[in-house]
Amino acid sequence: MSQVALRLPDSLHQYAKQLAAQDDASLNQFIVMAVAEKISALNTEAFFQERAQKSSIERGLAVLAKVRKVSPLAGD
Repeated sequence: MSQVALRLPDSLHQYAKQLAAQDDASLNQFIVMAVAEKISALNTEAFFQERAQKSSIERGLAVLAKVRKVSPLAGD
């Protein structure tokens, strides 16, 4: 496991401590989860950008054209 020296503005540090306490977590756990969430969000964005580059409107419309034209069921 790595250690990182982190400089936070006092106001941000206090707010992070409060949120960590509300989440019943240590400040370290809170920061680790925040970094993990940010990494996940960026990876997800990159994944969808890559997928979008491989797509085409024509192929999407061809798939939608295969959908049967029926009325929705009650409750839909």
